[in-house]
Amino acid sequence: MNVYIKNILRFCIIVLLQVLILNNITLRWWSDPGGFPVFIPLIYPLFLLLMPFDTPVWLLLIAGFVLGITVDSFTNTAGMHACATVLIAYLRTNVLGALLPRNLSEYEGLQPSIKNMGWMPFLVYSGFLLILHHLLFFALELWNLSNLGHLLLKTMASAATSMLFVIVYLLLFTRQDTSRA
Repeated sequence: MNVYIKNILRFCIIVLLQVLILNNITLRWWSDPGGFPVFIPLIYPLFLLLMPFDTPVWLLLIAGFVLGITVDSFTNTAGMHACATVLIAYLRTNVLGALLPRNLSEYEGLQPSIKNMGWMPFLVYSGFLLILHHLLFFALELWNLSNLGHLLLKTMASAATSMLFVIVYLLLFTRQDTSRA
């Protein structure tokens, strides 16, 4: 399948999963009203995380903005998702460059995945960028840092749950063949 069609389909599937299903699931890690704050798992940054290694930064920034604005239009959040996705789109190439043993140009035609990177590098890569995304998003949502503990708790709980959903998505929607494109 053409890489452009594949990414357009992935964009549609991930955005639909986020706005139709996950945005309607509110999670609280404890049933006590004084427990962790209510949050929604955010998996839509996965679209940026799975774009091919050789995607130029300018295209990542545009894709991040379009992805964020699309989710913002469904959630009525006035650019908060767009801001967070543009940040991780900007940092993505540097994070991959730091984690991978070879230059990114040597991975031509491949995308970041458990198969191409291994479990630990992929989990570090996706976990680090998801935590940054969630931290900026929730900082913008709360709009003050007076309750830093609340912000960090909400960020970490949401990022942990989002990582679980990302792993489930990868196990369900990625092929496990050994051929390289």
